[in-house]
Amino acid sequence: MNNDAFGLIFAYQDDNVMKSLTQKRALSSIPFGGRYRIVDFILSNMVNSGITKVGIITRNNYQSLMDHLGSGKEWDLSRKNGGLYMLPPFFSQGTAYRGKMEALRNAESFIRKSTQKYVIMANADSIANIDLDAALEYHKNKGADITMMYKKQAFKPAEEDVGQNCVIKTQEDGRVIDIAMDPAPSDEIVNLSMGVMIMQRSLLETLILECSSHNMYSLHRDVLQRRINDLKIYGFEYSGYFQKIDSVSSFFATNMDLLNTGIREKLFGTSRQIYTKIRDEAPTIYRGESSVKNSLVADGCVIEGTVENSIIFRGVHIHKGAVIRNSIIMQDTEVQEGSELNYVITDKDVVIRESRKLFGYNLYPMVLAKGSVV
Repeated sequence: MNNDAFGLIFAYQDDNVMKSLTQKRALSSIPFGGRYRIVDFILSNMVNSGITKVGIITRNNYQSLMDHLGSGKEWDLSRKNGGLYMLPPFFSQGTAYRGKMEALRNAESFIRKSTQKYVIMANADSIANIDLDAALEYHKNKGADITMMYKKQAFKPAEEDVGQNCVIKTQEDGRVIDIAMDPAPSDEIVNLSMGVMIMQRSLLETLILECSSHNMYSLHRDVLQRRINDLKIYGFEYSGYFQKIDSVSSFFATNMDLLNTGIREKLFGTSRQIYTKIRDEAPTIYRGESSVKNSLVADGCVIEGTVENSIIFRGVHIHKGAVIRNSIIMQDTEVQEGSELNYVITDKDVVIRESRKLFGYNLYPMVLAKGSVV
């Protein structure tokens, strides 16, 4: 465990690609996997590595995120020394954050007052269980200025993905020699940046000042690409499960991955737990001729119909004769008698009236906004 680093989480990824799910919340606070929020994963990764001070950089629509994180008690971050800090923008929403360096400029006071030597920065847009201790140790051993975590995989962004994907090339010793932003999709295996970066706090303060004084705002283009030769930038390979949530289709596919026992083990079967806000619920009730196959069902539900290959969140009521297949049904949704859903995502508090037939497609699931009545 290490207490010589603090965390910064960018919780304001572009929400336009998932408007149906981010109208009233940030992407980082979208519900995931029956009981979690996307932000839970990177925040838990930091806490599991001994980090006791974390700043959450927000931009807009962060009320849901604040409600979920609260004081940080569930992550053991409700403490006098260190703790969880929300860092909203100080200026008008319309002009906030052209890039990460502007966001970091806004958090400069928080960074300057931190006493830890290192900072671990990460996006809150991916699902992974990462050993950040190992990454920090690698960073120290290499004498690196900056360490970028990456995953070897094919680069196939969804059509609706607006970009901000980074692919790196490394030498045999791990030194980064090329950084490409939003390259063409490829079936070839590439080093896809995971959006996790480690550096010394003093270097970050210097880079913020330099970018601010020269009207530069992009971390990747104005810092990493421009200074790739004079900064010692190294890549740290991550070999576990990793999926970036950058579209409705990737959100759907990553949720469906949880139905795979092997993937669940990789995410939740280690000593590094994934923490989330506790909500006490009664056990789920299964009535009459209900049938559930290959699905994850949270507490507090009433299941009277058929559920197959689906993720069911807390407080859902599926009435007699209703059939749910290949779908994600979020909290407090009601599916009335005789309705049939296939490849559908319902946000919270949705009501599906009697005998409705709703069908999407695995790459383009149908999405029903929060509070919808169909």
